[in-house]
Amino acid sequence: MMIRPLIPSLLAVLSGGVATGLLAQETGPRPAGLVPERMWPAPTAADWAKPTIIQWQRTWADAVRLSQETKKPILVCVNMDGEIASEHYAGIRYRDPEVAKLYEPYVCVTASVYRHNPRDYDDEGRRIPCPRLGCITCGEHIAMEPIIYEKFLDGKRISPRHIMVELDGSESYDVYHTWDVQSVLDSIDNGIKNRKIQPAPIVKGDRSLLEKLASVDSIDREEIERTFTKGNAEQKRALLDAALELGDQAPVELLRLAAYGLDPQLAERAREGMTIAKDPGTVDLIADTLRARLPKAEREKLVAALDKFAGDSTRARTLATAHRGLAGQRSAIDTKKWQSVLEGAAYTGAFTAGRAATVATARDEALKKKPEDPGALLDVAEASLLQALSTLDGTGPGARRRAERYRRMLLQDAFRKVEKARKAGAEGWRVAAIRAVLAQRTGRTRLAHNLAIEAAPELPPDAPGQLAMELLALFAAARQEAIVAAVRQKREWPPEWTTDVHAAYAVLGKHPLGRDTHAAYHYDFLNFFGTPQSAAVLDRGLKRFPGSALLHDRHRARLLKQGGPAAVTADYDRRVQAAGAPETIHWFAGYALLVVAEAHRGQNRSAEAIAAYERAADHFRKYQEVTQTAATDSTHYLAVAHHGICAVKVRYGDLQGAWRAMRTAFDINPAATSAVDGLSRTGLQTADELRARANEAGLEDVVAEIDAALEALPDEAYVLPEYEQLSQGHRLDRRRRK
Repeated sequence: MMIRPLIPSLLAVLSGGVATGLLAQETGPRPAGLVPERMWPAPTAADWAKPTIIQWQRTWADAVRLSQETKKPILVCVNMDGEIASEHYAGIRYRDPEVAKLYEPYVCVTASVYRHNPRDYDDEGRRIPCPRLGCITCGEHIAMEPIIYEKFLDGKRISPRHIMVELDGSESYDVYHTWDVQSVLDSIDNGIKNRKIQPAPIVKGDRSLLEKLASVDSIDREEIERTFTKGNAEQKRALLDAALELGDQAPVELLRLAAYGLDPQLAERAREGMTIAKDPGTVDLIADTLRARLPKAEREKLVAALDKFAGDSTRARTLATAHRGLAGQRSAIDTKKWQSVLEGAAYTGAFTAGRAATVATARDEALKKKPEDPGALLDVAEASLLQALSTLDGTGPGARRRAERYRRMLLQDAFRKVEKARKAGAEGWRVAAIRAVLAQRTGRTRLAHNLAIEAAPELPPDAPGQLAMELLALFAAARQEAIVAAVRQKREWPPEWTTDVHAAYAVLGKHPLGRDTHAAYHYDFLNFFGTPQSAAVLDRGLKRFPGSALLHDRHRARLLKQGGPAAVTADYDRRVQAAGAPETIHWFAGYALLVVAEAHRGQNRSAEAIAAYERAADHFRKYQEVTQTAATDSTHYLAVAHHGICAVKVRYGDLQGAWRAMRTAFDINPAATSAVDGLSRTGLQTADELRARANEAGLEDVVAEIDAALEALPDEAYVLPEYEQLSQGHRLDRRRRK
């Protein structure tokens, strides 16, 4: 039985239900002969090497306050990775001093849902600016998107987009339907020239330290943080003392620097400051701090500090309740007794797939002797249910249909027998468990969860086999769903629900029939709330299920966030070389190196990106050798690796090398040309960009070869990425686009 993870839905609730992507730029009538690559030239290596010089504000609240103080309007800039015009703005316009002058009269904010750095802070609490948009962290421009969407985007995620917001919150212009860059820049310029309110010149002069500390302007925040980072121990103490004098207005980023620095006394004082700070960013800082192991008293103070944000912040309220539950001991599942039983030699996993039919036959025979016996009826109901769960689909559509009919027959038999057993007087956890699993398998999720909640407290720790395992998994899912519902409805929920989820998954982690999905969902649950236990759960899961794609996916993300591309590379090098490594390890290593390559590519490290792509391709080829198969999943990602090499070479001007890489990708798996990589680009988009660059460079032979290759691609290579399907609603046949 597969239980769908509930953490993503909880994440969506807490983040405002934000979609994970933006629509591509909508277009008005295109001028004759104008192609996107000519209107919005792609940034070159030299362009990306320049710094972004627009001074973005970190939060919407900061921008509004600064706008009111300075009388400047707010300029909202929406950006999207992979979309050609957005690439042009991010890589060229936002780095152009002349363009920056047009933005200076505004308080600027930018929104993008894409992450370009795996983390926002290093191990010492120092900010890691976004390499694409500069100045702010990726977390800040991601957090800005749902706010902007709700306030100004009218239900349309379109990029690039520029919106002028006046002091009263009204929009002066909203520019996005245009094929003319100059029209956008003119709107930005005229928005100030035609404005009735002209802000007075700002003279900052010699302000006191407290005035600088209290400023919301990102320029002032950066100055304070640089001063602290470069200061000696005495200067850092003095600066932290001054910040704490502001009481609940202490700047959160300075508290973070002190909390994550090397001075334990400063760190302790910074954590004290967190307990009184009222900046909304304090919630995230406390959440991050709670991920570490702390003395119990300090942890309780920090959790209590979240309460003051509970009225306005669903995230704060949820975190506080969850951490209280995870620190508690009250649960419907007695983990200590379960652990004792599971470690004992007498515990049996009961029905395996191979024994299900044999056991079912034996129980049918027993029922014939006592056709009205509630215990015998219950035994047959359980046997039919477990046999249904173990029935394989087979190969081919006919075999799958037969298997599905057989499953339905077994489930119907289980239902009839358990209902007859109930009428004959059967009761207890087995009755509720069978009914719960039956309900879940037949789409009655709410009934399944209610029955699981009813049965789990009665489940004895020595309950054998798969039925007990299925009930525990359903119980964990039911509690998670209840938490999600409570958060959505902004209701209080008992901390014990968190304890129940943790306890149920802890038992499943040691249960002989436990699955990798249980380990993955347990990790997601703990990691979402930020607990020290999450790392150990993932490590144990990977050790038990070394070939689990679910767990490797989470492991890669964790490594990338904690140690960057180098950590991912080193870890998978070790795994490949380990004795007894599974055959699939080269596939996982190849995929991990694709992730590494995209991380380098996102930060404009060309040589490192190409080297990682090439190593990824080597791993996929090795996987094919080891498994002696040219599996579609390996050829697909082999092609994607060469798409990536092509994209890097295009960006850095090696057009001949780029074409060789793309031609290799076409040869390996032409259908993969429509695949979207981790940077939201398809091979077809890269091929289009390569063609435009080759055309500009006068490489007529390369252009002709590209046209011929594109003409030969199969239909599936031209399927639009989802974000373009949403805006255009059809396929785009680019074969004859010149």
